[in-house]
Amino acid sequence: MKLIFLQMYQNKILMTTISAWLIAQSIKVVIGVFRQKRVDFRWFVGTGGMPSSHAAGAACLATAIGIEYGFDSVHFALAASFAIVVMFDAHVVRHATGRQAHILNRIMDDIYWQGKIHEGRLRELIGHTPVEVITGALLGITIALFSMKA
Repeated sequence: MKLIFLQMYQNKILMTTISAWLIAQSIKVVIGVFRQKRVDFRWFVGTGGMPSSHAAGAACLATAIGIEYGFDSVHFALAASFAIVVMFDAHVVRHATGRQAHILNRIMDDIYWQGKIHEGRLRELIGHTPVEVITGALLGITIALFSMKA
């Protein structure tokens, strides 16, 4: 078991990808502190927000694999395809889910004020805007370029 964790720790691509996710999530916390003048550590593990940590991690993984194995390798093709799916999901699918949650919350508010329902609110910030996804991807690519060259 110890050998497995040592091998994972020594896997530069994995550590670079995890670093990209951690950096993106940390940036969300800093932005949240500036915007809301308070600290909420749920921002560190939550979804949505600027930048997309999903996009950062996926783009970092694909870039690191491209640097390590070549951008013409099957490894990069798999990682790049994975990154495209993750970024599409982060924006299109989960963003649509967030919009639906917003609409449902408005309906729930109307029903609640009429005294007919007592349900909690749905979480609306689930997905990402295109700018959040692009920023996350650029962050991930940049982290991979710096980390893999070192």
